[in-house]
Amino acid sequence: MNNRKILGYGYYIPKNMITNHDLEKIVDTSDEWIKSRSGIETRYISSDENTSDISYNAAIKAIDDAGIKNEDIDLIICATCTPDNLTPSTACLIQEKLGLNDKHVIAFDISAACSGFLYAMQVASMMLMEYKCALIIGAETLSKVIDWSDRNTCVLFGDGAGAVIMKRENINKNMFFYANSEGDNEGKLRIKGPSLKEPLKNELREIGHIEMAGNDVFRFAVRAMSEALIKVLEKADKTIDDIDLFIPHQANYRIIKHVIRKLKIDESKLYINLNNYGNTSAASVAIALAEAKEKGLIKEGAKIVLIGFGAGFTYASGYIEI
Repeated sequence: MNNRKILGYGYYIPKNMITNHDLEKIVDTSDEWIKSRSGIETRYISSDENTSDISYNAAIKAIDDAGIKNEDIDLIICATCTPDNLTPSTACLIQEKLGLNDKHVIAFDISAACSGFLYAMQVASMMLMEYKCALIIGAETLSKVIDWSDRNTCVLFGDGAGAVIMKRENINKNMFFYANSEGDNEGKLRIKGPSLKEPLKNELREIGHIEMAGNDVFRFAVRAMSEALIKVLEKADKTIDDIDLFIPHQANYRIIKHVIRKLKIDESKLYINLNNYGNTSAASVAIALAEAKEKGLIKEGAKIVLIGFGAGFTYASGYIEI
């Protein structure tokens, strides 16, 4: 698909930093154990901020970077699995924060866990056949659903938001996306409850915590990320050597190492920031993309590939010409 361009990038990280040494004080773990198994050193958590708040902060940076006005936006998609409410959507709350209530704007959320931002980008790229300017956000406040007594999960996740402005323009720039789901893996990675399968009882009103079968997720992630990367390159008629920068989902450095070894990807072409932020789920790729742009690693004419995987299981990839 051509005639789509990313005009602006933005990200926002909450101020409260949690180090591995901080976690040593609350669970049976160590800095060395966490780094050797995940590559993560620090992560950030929100205190009085909700997902819509951090989304807004990322959005205004992307809007400013794009050099557009709020009212130029007519499509808002927010990828998250930690929305402010079951309804209305977080995207609608962002619309209100941007002062777009009296404008013709379609706003909705996408729930595809850590693949969500790439799902949102694909949906936006298709909807831009009708709409003109999309604000696409990946945002999470996972700290609210972390079991801080579970050393296998609490060390992995953090909060944050990333955003891009994608616009329909008369240019010859290509974008291709690939996505897939394997819906028989619910129990291997999830945030359980509150269940709506039966009338709500008092004991069901509390949101559950992140549950993860680590070994199953690891095996799936290596397979799925490899498949997604190969599939999107086939769509774009490109090879691994054609790509200037690969931005994978920032979940676990060991997973990423397995993928690049399997596909023979030059590690110097990877952008990694999980050591600083941990796994921010749907925000992960969005934050990394915006941060890489901020650091001057994404230049005009560059060819980049984004890859993600998440609960469901879901997985997705994107090929983008800047």
